[in-house]
Amino acid sequence: MPAVDPSAERRYVLTLSCPDTTGIVARIAGFLAEAGGWIVEAAYHSEEPGHSEEPGHSDPATGWFFTRQVVRADSLSFDVDELRARFAAVAADLGGEATWKVTDTGELKRAVLLVSREPHCLHDLLGRVAARELPVRLDAVVGNHETLGDIVRAHGVPFHHVRFPGPGEPKDIAFDELRGIVGDPDVVVLARFMQILPAELCREWYGRALNIHHSFLPSFIGARPYHQAHARGVKLIGATCHYVTENLDAGPIIEQDVIRVDHGDTTADMVRRGRDIERMVLSRGLRWHLEDRILVHGNKTVVFR
Repeated sequence: MPAVDPSAERRYVLTLSCPDTTGIVARIAGFLAEAGGWIVEAAYHSEEPGHSEEPGHSDPATGWFFTRQVVRADSLSFDVDELRARFAAVAADLGGEATWKVTDTGELKRAVLLVSREPHCLHDLLGRVAARELPVRLDAVVGNHETLGDIVRAHGVPFHHVRFPGPGEPKDIAFDELRGIVGDPDVVVLARFMQILPAELCREWYGRALNIHHSFLPSFIGARPYHQAHARGVKLIGATCHYVTENLDAGPIIEQDVIRVDHGDTTADMVRRGRDIERMVLSRGLRWHLEDRILVHGNKTVVFR
């Protein structure tokens, strides 16, 4: 299911992370200028002035440099594949630890959503895709229950049901089926999927599996966080969008938000109000991923909003 604004200007997005050193900004800017590239966005991770000859552009804790550059596609006389080939030489000069990519906004990223019974995040994302608010092609929705199949099919998106066995029973066959259906998309969104991915899938989907956790992590990890929060009498509840890793609810955090509650709120009130936060946080995190605004380094993220 495609969703793209046909009037949007086509752009190439270049992201890079590497050990900080002098001359990186000048090297990238010079490369793009020589190619005739018209830069429309340029963002850098900042540090305290005086730590390098290019102050303001590296991570003070790790000494790494992060950047995101956006170029008008029509300003270049060659295509995105040629841009990648030419930039590879620049990246090589920055050392073997550099990681980078160049993407084309004219090529829609592909997504698969994983759901369970909770409909609110699914409804929100389906609506945003239908309204062309997200630059994505939604290939499929996979549910471990059939509950949400009708709404998915009503949006013209294929729905697949994978039956998962009960607690204590092996789930290998179900996850193998899930892997086969999902295939190799650009992003897998756990929109309240409520199943813990096995370690091999976490590794296979590293950096492209997004989860929405209905808590302001690292507080209240695991199941029933609103019940945990109510029992503790918290005054703020929140939600966290993060990348999935083998450590439960402990992957690199992309986005978080909170809402105030008080002693008069029941657990049901918290759940209802928390759903609003979950929708917003997940949609923001997904958008930033699709727009290549997130760079992962270790268990942290740099998000160029």
